Amino acid sequence: MENNKQIVYLDNNATTPIDKRVLEAMMPFLTDNFANANSTHEFGLKAYEAVKTARKQVSELIGVEPGEIVFTSGSTEGINLAIKGVAENYQSKGKHIVTLTTEHSAVLDTCQYLETKGFEVTYLSVKPDGMIDLDELKTVLRDDTILVSVMLANNETGVIQPIKVIAELSHEVGALFMTDATQAVGKMAVNVDMLGIDLLCLSGHKLYAPKGVGALYVRQRMNRVKIPALLHGGGHEKGLRSGTLNVPGIVALGAACSIAQKEMTKNAESIGALRDYLETELLKIEGTSVNGNTSSRLFNTSNILFHGADSDAIIMGLSNPENDLPLIAVSNGSACTSTSIEPSHVLTAMGLDETSAFSSIRFSVGKFNTKKEIDIVIDAVKNVISGLRAMVS
Repeated sequence: MENNKQIVYLDNNATTPIDKRVLEAMMPFLTDNFANANSTHEFGLKAYEAVKTARKQVSELIGVEPGEIVFTSGSTEGINLAIKGVAENYQSKGKHIVTLTTEHSAVLDTCQYLETKGFEVTYLSVKPDGMIDLDELKTVLRDDTILVSVMLANNETGVIQPIKVIAELSHEVGALFMTDATQAVGKMAVNVDMLGIDLLCLSGHKLYAPKGVGALYVRQRMNRVKIPALLHGGGHEKGLRSGTLNVPGIVALGAACSIAQKEMTKNAESIGALRDYLETELLKIEGTSVNGNTSSRLFNTSNILFHGADSDAIIMGLSNPENDLPLIAVSNGSACTSTSIEPSHVLTAMGLDETSAFSSIRFSVGKFNTKKEIDIVIDAVKNVISGLRAMVS
């Protein structure tokens, strides 16, 4: 940045920095090896082999066959491909879809679009801690339910849903089960067969790969899922996603998945310790509380309510270019809807009033953060909160 100030970045659920090893893996495909992976000459075949390797690396991280992976531009595209695809292909069984009110806007907006096309969507509420009410799910599942879509780990609170049980209940009525695993993959062990997942999306920029690349898992073994193409024009990705493959991005995603598989346990311990330290210290501030279940959530996420302090004012105070402190990057909700002036739909669905939702900050720690940075954040937050509260008292 122009002022060359130090940045302490605690917004890793919005996007992560690229791991240098990931950058090294993708660079040759941006420079020397720039061939189209669908070209049949030697140059193109090398690119094709790199894509093949990446497909295997992604598949191994979530326990699937390489042929079940469809490369996309990210989770939003994967969600659209999956939900609209199921809606189109399974409507002979029914037109009923079930999801949660706390899902990412990519799921909610897609479902709302399908409602205009004659589909019926049940949006389940959540408990005050952000967890699904399984009894309520049981009451809404029907013989004509074709899809249940529940996020594995929430992007704003980190709350982890009981996916295995939800999948079992979905399958009992013959519905497919999909999960938006964007925040979970790379942070926690995900095995689609153990969890009963039929469709799963992930995005590279949440696990230290670049933006603009992701993957959709479409089950082809045991209860094969059949969905039509969303994009036509060349039959790439087994006909599901036409378009010249983003070879550098795909190679980067593969490398990031491979690194995550090796380092997940270590990251969980080190990042978890930093998050716990940050949260413990911030909760010492009077009038603070954690939003969401604290026993079933991602190890890197803490969503904290600071009573009597506006979240936008907190964010501005932490990233104030006027003082000599580092710029601290945190969030007050999903980055994908940050231009909205509405309160977080996740927090209001959990029962928070608008004032409380507008007083909540998400801290999402990453593998490149240090304890020294966390100490800086703790001091800065305490000062900003105390200053804001003094202004309104």
